[in-house]
Order: sequence, then C-alpha cells, then structure tokens
Amino acid sequence: MMNPPPIPGRLFPTAREEVRHAGKPTSAPQTEHPAYALAFQDNDFLLRDDLRPVRFQLELLKAELALTEAGIDSTFVFYGSARIPSPEEAQGVLDAADSPDAKAIAERLVQKAHYYNVARELARLASNHPADGGKRPFTICSGGGPSIMEAANRGAADVGAPSVGLNIVLPFEQVPNPYVTPGLSFQFHYFALRKMHFLMRAKAVAVFPGGFGTFDELFELLTLVQTGKVTPLPILLYGRDFWNKVVNFQALANEGVIARSDLDLFHIVETAEEGWAIVKARFGL
Repeated sequence: MMNPPPIPGRLFPTAREEVRHAGKPTSAPQTEHPAYALAFQDNDFLLRDDLRPVRFQLELLKAELALTEAGIDSTFVFYGSARIPSPEEAQGVLDAADSPDAKAIAERLVQKAHYYNVARELARLASNHPADGGKRPFTICSGGGPSIMEAANRGAADVGAPSVGLNIVLPFEQVPNPYVTPGLSFQFHYFALRKMHFLMRAKAVAVFPGGFGTFDELFELLTLVQTGKVTPLPILLYGRDFWNKVVNFQALANEGVIARSDLDLFHIVETAEEGWAIVKARFGL
C-alpha cells in the first residue's frame, strides 16, 4: 500500500510564490497594460491618493515587524538638531560663515558642539547596561540623520551595540548616518508614523537643543504624558541655558495653561552622567 500524500501546510501559495508563478506573462495588449499587474506589485496603483490609508498601514507595519523580529522592545530615544556640529566639524562651520550674521549664528552653533559628545556618552552608558534575559533594556533610537542623531548611534556603536535610525524623506537629501545598524535603519514618508515609532518602545527620551522638528517631537511627547495617553517616562532636556531661553515653561504654569505639576514631567540636565542617573533611579537600576 502506498503512503498517502502529506497534509499540505497551507492551501494557498505565499505572495512570493504567486509572483514567481506569474513570471513574465505572454506579451499581449492585455498583459502589457498596468491593470494586469498583481495589485501588490503595481506601484502606480499603490501610489494613488485613494491608497493613502494602505500606505499608512504599510509604514506602520514594516518597522514594527522588523523591530519585533530583531527582539527590540525597549528603546532610549534621542531627539535633537541636525545642525549642531560635532567638535571635529566646528572649525569648518566657522570657516564657512560668509557674513557677520552667519558668523554669529555659526558661533552659537559651535557653542553647542559639546552636546554631540554628551549625546554620544549618554548613548554609550545606556548601551552598556547589561541585557536582561538576552534583551537590551535601552536600545538607542534616533532620527538616523547627522549631528545629535549621529552622536547617539555612534555612542551605541562605540560599545558594539545595535541602534535604530528612523529617517524621513525630505526635500533636501538626508542619508542615514554611518553608525545606524543597517537592518535597523528605516525611511519614512509620514512624520506622524515616524513619531509614533519613536515612542512605541521608548523607556526614556533625551531631547537636545533643536528647532521645529525637535519641538514638535518634544511637545507631542509632553502632551501624551500630560493627558495620560502614555505612561510617564524619564524626559531629559539637555541644555539649561537653551531651554530657559527658548521656552518659558514657568510662565505657562503661571498663566494657568498648564498645571504646576506639569513642570515635573521633565528634567533639565547638562551631563550624560546626570541624565543617566535619573533614568537609573526611575527604573531602580
């Protein structure tokens, strides 16, 4: 008696198998038309305005699945300007200033260059913390670009730790910095989905001096914590002089538009060690 055939694992072929089976169809007026392409291989179809909800879902799922498969479920997020030079680049920024106004701005940026080293050291400290059950409690996650973002990923690379980069398509070229782990480097079209991924796994957030983008990320985070949408977590604002100059948090409380207790949602700090001590105290490390 012949052995019966094995029970198939699945009835339907996978999408990859379907693509392989489809191959290149026989040339005909019908098969040459884009309408004949498989829907998930038809870029013209996927890029229609009507498909925006699908693209939202794809942008959410791609990074989510990749990070889950990589075993990353706890991150230390770094926000900050893409314009602050590293100490090695500082002189070049000054030399490139071609007017008194540009020189004054360059000098103020160079005054902040030490925050590159602070971010790098903070990322190094967090990345060096022992793994718990094989998983790192603080995988570094940045915007994947230059400056403060680069410093964060570089600090992780200094100690051989992986790090995440969440880049964004911009009108001007922005490529990932060389310290992001290649398989953990993602590119986004939608700012909203990118910001969501920043916070989905965040256990602590360090915010360095920055512009509109940094403010957008910071105030969304503060709003989420203030309104109870996310569990409170350590929020470190780096640069006392900077933050006290550009945002009068105390005035917001005095005007009654935030509660005085909201001033306790964040800590203004200066050094990597100071910030890391707050994170360790919060989690009893």
